[in-house]
Amino acid sequence: MTTLRTLGSSDLKVFPLALGGNVFGWTADRTESFAVLDAYTAAGGNFVDTADVYSAWVDGHSGGESESVLGEWFAARGNRSDVLLATKVGAHPEFKGLKAATIKAGAEESLRRLRTDYIDLYYTHFDDPDVPVEEIVTALDQLVTEGKVRAVAASNISAERLDASIAFAEREGLARYVALQPHYNLVSRDTYEGPLRDAAVRHGLSVVPYFALASGFLTGKYRPGTQVESARAGSAGAYLESERGVKVLAALDRIAAARGAEVATVALAWLAAQPTVVAPLASARTVEQLPALLAGAELELTAEELAKLTAASA
Repeated sequence: MTTLRTLGSSDLKVFPLALGGNVFGWTADRTESFAVLDAYTAAGGNFVDTADVYSAWVDGHSGGESESVLGEWFAARGNRSDVLLATKVGAHPEFKGLKAATIKAGAEESLRRLRTDYIDLYYTHFDDPDVPVEEIVTALDQLVTEGKVRAVAASNISAERLDASIAFAEREGLARYVALQPHYNLVSRDTYEGPLRDAAVRHGLSVVPYFALASGFLTGKYRPGTQVESARAGSAGAYLESERGVKVLAALDRIAAARGAEVATVALAWLAAQPTVVAPLASARTVEQLPALLAGAELELTAEELAKLTAASA
């Protein structure tokens, strides 16, 4: 049985692979979404991540589609207390930014769509530099005090604003961030490594990297001369044009072949082994895509294998 990991200074214990909900109600319809969620939880998974904005970028969508699918699934399965649910505020078309009133209103709408009276982990989706950290932290603390949120976290934030937010929370005795969700993977290391990772270490934050598989590139399905039918094919395929992308893919291929594992599994295992990382975040559109992701929570790479991947991605 996979060991659960504690998120920062909270009492939340999570499976070491977070299931991304961005595809629910978008590239995965209700039936497919339910099947993926059922398979993930049946395998021991308990950490599902969504956001109020998913999937507002799709024609005819307004945001909240993913949360609505999850709310229907919770209602159908009666398992809300078995799942650690993370969602985010700040990017929904009707609730943009992080003013206190926006955070409060956004949370209420998320709770309604999710058909629950509490959110386990509530992220600020994108920092809002126009709003003082004092206002943001105080608004988040109010949600915790009211019992609507168990713990708070940040995504897409600078080290400086992260430091300031936590310093204020600690000084005033308010709810402090326990986790961080940065863009981080084998072909995008400078989006996290450096001052932001230093801040995460300094504050004891647990890290849940998004784009853990680089929009699908690190599954190995993107190869020179191949066409992939995917909503993300453009962004993922672009990595083939970089020297780093080609080197990383070659190193992943060699290690995956030697270990009898999928390329995606090895890529997730590298990420899971990095300092501060508690649970890489990856999404599955179909049940068939899930085993390779789940295996990333089990595979332990050797020091030599980790070093080869780190060198290839430098």
